[in-house]
Amino acid sequence: MTDQPPDQPTGQPISQPISQPISQPAGPAGVPTERLVLVLWDAATVAAIRSGERRPDWHPDFPREDDLGAAALWHEGDPWGPRSIVSRKQQLVIGSIGFFGPPEPAADGVAEAEVGYGLVAAAHGYGLATEALTALLGRADAAGVRVRASIAPDNAASLRVAAKTGFTVLRGTTEDGELVLVRPLR
Repeated sequence: MTDQPPDQPTGQPISQPISQPISQPAGPAGVPTERLVLVLWDAATVAAIRSGERRPDWHPDFPREDDLGAAALWHEGDPWGPRSIVSRKQQLVIGSIGFFGPPEPAADGVAEAEVGYGLVAAAHGYGLATEALTALLGRADAAGVRVRASIAPDNAASLRVAAKTGFTVLRGTTEDGELVLVRPLR
């Protein structure tokens, strides 16, 4: 493991609350996939989401309510924060994905971060959430970080995405009744 992944400029410190160095999940240029690019939010994006501004490169149904919640978790310069899911074909933001903050040690001492993701309804059913999550999980794997997700038990689509991307351990439930699923470290 290194303090800087190959796509991250040197000289930018990484603040992690754990004792071992953890790589950032991706540089500011984004995480490309076959059909998507996952672009780290900047201050202007977060300000637009919070203020209700509409951007021409956003799908008409973006931001969703969950995106507003993600904007509340955003911190300047946090490479583990929210990202836009951008359709390469449409050149539109169709959702968001990201971690709810930098990794922290779990009860067993392994670095762990929680992930969240969501798409506008028009993007459902095409495997895009699975594609986006697979790409971001690859970066977490490279950083040596185990990932968990909290999913409502009636959210069958999100549970399928989690299963397809390797979330195999049921740790329990949250206070809100969401299932806490864990993807073993790879």
